[in-house]
Amino acid sequence: MSSEIVFTRKAKCRDCHRCVRACPVKAIRVRDGQAQVVAERCIGCGTCIRECPQHAKAYRNDVTDAAALIADSELVVASVAPSYAAIFEPWERKRLPSALRRLGFRYVAETAAAAQVVAEAGAAYVARHPDQSFVWSSCPAATEYVRRYRPEMASMLMPIASPMVAHARWLRQRLGRGVKVIFIGPCVAKKAEAERPECRDVDLALTFEELAEWLRDENVHLSSCEESEFDETGADARLYPLPDGALRTAGMLSADLGAKAFSADGFTDVDRALDLVAESTEPRILESLFCSGGCINGPATATRRNVFSRRFDLEDAASASADGHSIAVHSGTGRLAPPADSSLLDAAVRTPTPVLRPVSVSAITEALAATGKTGPEDQLDCGACGYATCRDKAIAVVRGMAEPDMCIPYMRHLAETRNDLILDASPNGILTLDSHFQILSMNPAFRKHFRAGEATLGKNISVLMDPEPFLRLAATTDEDHLEMTIRHERYGVTFHQILFRLEDANQYVGIFVDITASEKDQRELEQMRTKTVEQAQELLDHQIAIAQQLAEFLGESTARGEVLVQNLLAMAGETREAASAATDDPIKKWRWTTSTSK
Repeated sequence: MSSEIVFTRKAKCRDCHRCVRACPVKAIRVRDGQAQVVAERCIGCGTCIRECPQHAKAYRNDVTDAAALIADSELVVASVAPSYAAIFEPWERKRLPSALRRLGFRYVAETAAAAQVVAEAGAAYVARHPDQSFVWSSCPAATEYVRRYRPEMASMLMPIASPMVAHARWLRQRLGRGVKVIFIGPCVAKKAEAERPECRDVDLALTFEELAEWLRDENVHLSSCEESEFDETGADARLYPLPDGALRTAGMLSADLGAKAFSADGFTDVDRALDLVAESTEPRILESLFCSGGCINGPATATRRNVFSRRFDLEDAASASADGHSIAVHSGTGRLAPPADSSLLDAAVRTPTPVLRPVSVSAITEALAATGKTGPEDQLDCGACGYATCRDKAIAVVRGMAEPDMCIPYMRHLAETRNDLILDASPNGILTLDSHFQILSMNPAFRKHFRAGEATLGKNISVLMDPEPFLRLAATTDEDHLEMTIRHERYGVTFHQILFRLEDANQYVGIFVDITASEKDQRELEQMRTKTVEQAQELLDHQIAIAQQLAEFLGESTARGEVLVQNLLAMAGETREAASAATDDPIKKWRWTTSTSK
């Protein structure tokens, strides 16, 4: 079985740090924006589960293991915490034993049956040590807190087993060592307690939430179950889950003890009460419950009813069942004798295991400086990171439990610094005016373009430029910004200007984009375009003139050629006639041939 009782559902964690704020022992490590539960520091109180708005914190579900235990065992006992009377309605309480039997439990008992004996054993132990102070608690979260975070007080822990453990031992003594015991209550920390070596008599611890889930899965409805009794009850100890419950059950709130015996519930009051006991010069008995309001307000109660309504219901149930039989067994009558073996009530004395390693002052100073907290005035102690003070958070950073960027003021400062860097590096002029158009700020680019210095701050914008665009923006209600291109002859530059309002701050912002170079390029381009058009027209005119001249020349050449052709044709005709005549006269033929051969 996994030892990780409380864990984080990473997909649901939204980096809100609420669990860090809520965790009384700061057992939450934030890494890469994810809040992770550190098992060796966790005391299983379940506060983070209750507080997480995204339900990213959860505890291990053991319903499957419980069902398997019943399937594989002959006798499985349900030990039901007395706070059940504050969780279930009166009609449901009468049917709960039957519902548990339908799930397969062979024996259904109230843990309160052992709580009475544990309370009496505690009172006897205090009586035997009248000069000592004790921290008495059946709350595993409270005892683990002392053992891990207040180790100097671990020796004051009462060496009396909790009712859950004592009941399991008692059940095994009476029903046989082969019996399996499943505890059912409102507490997540009981799961961790059941896994301790000295608590091996408890096979499994379930919560009331898990019980409700199990009943749903098995289609067992309390409304359809018959009324029945627990096999074992403990009416006089049913107030045990409330503040003062153990002291009241033990009869230790009498006038004889006075202020010596008192209780504290909720982490803050428990911590203060421990301080009082540690500093007291006289013996004191402190009963501590980690959940505010007691066990009836545990993190896994499966009810959203008002905690005071739960308390009243528990008190009413205890009052109604107080019939003179403090502990009764369904199969017999009268009060059961306490266990013969007193070791059933002894708690193992465990060695304190401090989990907080010391941190040097230099390391704390360095961690503070890393987030800009170099002096006391920089330490706001706002608590946004989840830690009460900046120093506490710095210690957590050194211990690897927190990250520097969890500091909201520091991250805001970084964001503002980055914004300033962007403004300073921007090539565009940026100007901010107040509602009266007086200059609030100017970035370096604006100062350079408009030749403005520090003396210009606080003056009206009219000292640098025509204020008309800003006045127009202030007068219009239809537009929240204006864009225009204006040539500032005074400075020899042309700007594309974007002006807009900051409604919440009642300010005006102007962004000035220098387009002087592009405007010059545009003019040169226009001039080149015009010159090109002129040259093209000139070339066209020239081509037309040449074409005309060619046409005239071609016309004259054609006429002259016609005359030459006609003359050649005439000469050719004459030649043919002469040749024809020569062929008729031999002398002429000889002369013709001779002349032509020459």
